[in-house]
Amino acid sequence: MRFGSISYLNLLPFQVFLKRYISRNSTKMFLNYKKDVPSKINHALEKRQIDAGFISSVHSKKFNCTNLGIIANKRVYSVLLLKGKKQIDPASATSNQLANVLNLSGKVLIGDKALKYYLEGKEGIDLAYEWHKKTKLPFVFARLCYTKNGVYFNKLAKKFAKQKIKVPQYLLKKEAKKRGITPKELSWYLEHIHYKMNHQSKKSLKLFLKEVKNI
Repeated sequence: MRFGSISYLNLLPFQVFLKRYISRNSTKMFLNYKKDVPSKINHALEKRQIDAGFISSVHSKKFNCTNLGIIANKRVYSVLLLKGKKQIDPASATSNQLANVLNLSGKVLIGDKALKYYLEGKEGIDLAYEWHKKTKLPFVFARLCYTKNGVYFNKLAKKFAKQKIKVPQYLLKKEAKKRGITPKELSWYLEHIHYKMNHQSKKSLKLFLKEVKNI
């Protein structure tokens, strides 16, 4: 099996979980793991280069999906719109469309570089918060979807959703250092990321996909 994961800090707890999960069973021997930016993971799943992965929610309707996503209830701090000329983030798909749906123009900045930008005290519009102000709903940035081995990936998703994953201190320090932030800032950021799809997040995703279609 080939699995794709977004290479941002927002999936660090899942990456910790997956490493533990596959080390406890024979999956380790036949699971190939690929990390990349959202747009490239989307492409890999569409071309069947991977069997499952966290893909941009704007493309999720094309696939079978589990009940896992990358969700922000209000602010997300890592998806920003900066003042200036309209410019998409080539690493993104959903966030670019979210700016369009919200009728906001500027430079879209996502992921770890956006988080660092915010933590440095620079100004930007939090697109998840703008969506919440408009709809009173959380926003779903990505979903765990698959093209095969559905039983396995749904079981994996359910197991992760039931657990509260604690990221080891050594890993927090290592990943924070890579991004030029502190472990405390990384822990704070992860408190704002949610993964289990509930009624509100499903309602939000349905609304978002409808609005994208109407653009």
